[in-house]
Amino acid sequence: MLRFLFSITSLFISTITLAQKAPTFSSADILHHIKKLSVFGSVLYIAAHPDDENTRLLGYLANEKKYRTGYLSLTRGDGGQNLIGDEQGIELGLIRTQELLAARRVDGAEQYFTRAYDFGYSKTPEETLKIWGQNNILADVVWAIRKFKPDVIITRFPTTGEGGHGHHTASAILAGVAFDAAADPAKYPEQLKLVTTWQAKRLLWNTFNFGGNNTQRENQFKIDCGLYNALLGKNYGEIAAESRSNHKSQGFGVPAQRGKSIEYFSTIKGTAPAINLLDGVDSGLFKTDIAIQYFSVIKDLVKTYEIEAPEKSIKKLMQLRNIAANWEYLPQQRKNEIDNLIINCAGIFFEALSVNQINAIGDTLALKFNFINRSSIKIENVSIQCLDAKMNITDIKQNELKEVFSTQYLAKNKTVSQPHFLVNQKDIGSYIMQDQQEVLAPEINRVQATFKLKLEEGTISFDVPIKYKYTDPVKGELYQPMQIVYPAFITITPSLLLFSNQNKNEKKQVEYLVQANTIIKDKVALFSTKDNNSTLVADTTVALAKNSKVAFSTLINSNDFENESTTNIGAKLLVPTFYEQQSATLHKINYEHIPDIFYNYQSKVKILKLNLKTEGSKAGYIAGAGDKVPQALEQMGYTVTLLTDKDINAENLKNFDVIITGVRAYNVHAWLSVAYPILMQYVKDGGVLLTQYNTNNSIGPIKANMAPYPFTITRNRITDETAAVNFLLPNHPALNYPNKITNNDFEGWVQERSIYNAEMVDNTYQKILSMKDPNEAAQEGTLIVSNYGKGRYIYTGLVFFRELPAGVSGAYRLFANLIANKR
Repeated sequence: MLRFLFSITSLFISTITLAQKAPTFSSADILHHIKKLSVFGSVLYIAAHPDDENTRLLGYLANEKKYRTGYLSLTRGDGGQNLIGDEQGIELGLIRTQELLAARRVDGAEQYFTRAYDFGYSKTPEETLKIWGQNNILADVVWAIRKFKPDVIITRFPTTGEGGHGHHTASAILAGVAFDAAADPAKYPEQLKLVTTWQAKRLLWNTFNFGGNNTQRENQFKIDCGLYNALLGKNYGEIAAESRSNHKSQGFGVPAQRGKSIEYFSTIKGTAPAINLLDGVDSGLFKTDIAIQYFSVIKDLVKTYEIEAPEKSIKKLMQLRNIAANWEYLPQQRKNEIDNLIINCAGIFFEALSVNQINAIGDTLALKFNFINRSSIKIENVSIQCLDAKMNITDIKQNELKEVFSTQYLAKNKTVSQPHFLVNQKDIGSYIMQDQQEVLAPEINRVQATFKLKLEEGTISFDVPIKYKYTDPVKGELYQPMQIVYPAFITITPSLLLFSNQNKNEKKQVEYLVQANTIIKDKVALFSTKDNNSTLVADTTVALAKNSKVAFSTLINSNDFENESTTNIGAKLLVPTFYEQQSATLHKINYEHIPDIFYNYQSKVKILKLNLKTEGSKAGYIAGAGDKVPQALEQMGYTVTLLTDKDINAENLKNFDVIITGVRAYNVHAWLSVAYPILMQYVKDGGVLLTQYNTNNSIGPIKANMAPYPFTITRNRITDETAAVNFLLPNHPALNYPNKITNNDFEGWVQERSIYNAEMVDNTYQKILSMKDPNEAAQEGTLIVSNYGKGRYIYTGLVFFRELPAGVSGAYRLFANLIANKR
């Protein structure tokens, strides 16, 4: 069974698991957490996404009230937009998982997830629950309640729709159903083999006043969360800002709020609180003899604690530990906290390190274990077990670093590292996970070392994830995740090949790159896979040195594919000595604010053959927050030049048939304000300027002029990717030149049609399309076009940044028309 260490801020071990810097735990932190040992209340906060949580309230509950506090985010935020890069979908969910964990390390709450996949903006909870699979996600919320055992459950959003997003409303609906279901033994009885039923005392809605929607009322229960915590040196508004500013992929850096800050609550189920959130929670168990002993020792610990000599509290903590071991009511999480306080009072430091970050099956894993006792407490022995190795550290002296080394062979039966929720293929609305116990975890470290410390008063055991440590000449000592990988990677490039029906017998090259992660003296067979059929590409005996690469290539002939078809070509690699057929390569996501993220995926090339005509050959692209449109333009036959502020001058722009701004370009580049007159002159002289969506809200307001004539960017969007599309101007060149656009070109779109559409449009613009979500009025601002001088300006909320990388043929044809210079 997997061991979960639930309390993040109180655990030295879990801090080192996630942080890039070595953890610190001050004497003030120790005192703060000793005080938390006497508080048994628990609160679970439930919402839909990363960023939905109320970080000020979480910080207040976890640190001021000292309750065990958790945030259950139903999704990992996979379907949102990305302000810092071009990652979408699963990759964005991986980034936001780490951003949430960084936020929790600041505000002191714990982080959990369900299997739900963020499939993009949804306007109704009915659609959301249908796509997620209501029963599976409800089971996860019930499991979370039974596992966490909250006294109070709080939702961020109501069931009545004021939260706007269908995911928001669905999270509140599921919380309400799960509130009752968790206490019902007839609901999800298979869970009761591992947990018991649980009835929370009350379900509250944390009402809000934002986005022009005030749901707060003076007759609601209120808490002032703006207090100052002297031990932490901050008030909860400051903690909240630091926590929330970790949501960097969403551009959620916020200023600190200081002073009084009231949170409001509406009671949904259970009895309403009158004085305290935990009013009426039964404390009868705390009146037993063993409970009285427990609280008495904690009281004495606080009273006698010496801020400059925390090790003097170890004897009393060991006494508390013995009491805790005999108190059946006490949860394991609390016992873990006591153990960690003992370690931190003693100033003990230990770590399990991999000499290399990437370690391949079929190679040796070199490990290093460091241990130092920086206090006068006597440690008789430390035993270490990791994978197949067992080691002992003896003759331990105060403040003397002990180093132990181990080398192990990674045999074929070892499992490669992979985020636990990506082990299986996901469906459209959720990750597929077989083990209910793994569902809630943000991440699971499969390879760990167990340290057992034998003290005079007893033995303490800890599981420590193996990390990779290195020194950066600027940032100093850093920790990153360690990976176990396949003996070889197989990568196919490019990821998309586009053939036009206009070019008969066209041939393009596909390259298969094999990278050896260990020494291979073996027969390597490379297979191309298409429609579940395998074709041998290369069958050779090779001698590959570690980290060497060998490339195989093949020509793809357009005649081998039907017109208007999409075909995926993958690859499989056979290295018999180490691994039977595998087709994975490793992708790394690297940003400074989060640990390195690795995941295995199947490399493939999508072959798209379509009836596509283009005009022009040179495109200038002003990158925004990040997208993969430039690569799509290259597949269309354009030479693409990425433009920066230094490139925006009249003489240079004459070289381009079209200038395109990437998604959110005007949100992230202040210099576009200065470039405005130059770009407008470019259009006036006969160029085409296409602006993809930007946001106009508190996160990234549009402050720059961006168009020749005025319009307003709204929050309006079309979320139904199958929404009917009406042609308002069927004879307009955008729908006719050089490609004839029909309704068939809007088939197969993914996630949505458009976002951040135009409104209050000047009458010089032509509205090309009309579409709507169910039960809503039609929107005409998804695509607007205006002639200006000899050229043309286009603004569009159509999500080309999703459709072009996904290989949606109609999106290519429409995009080709928009960037063609035809009036």
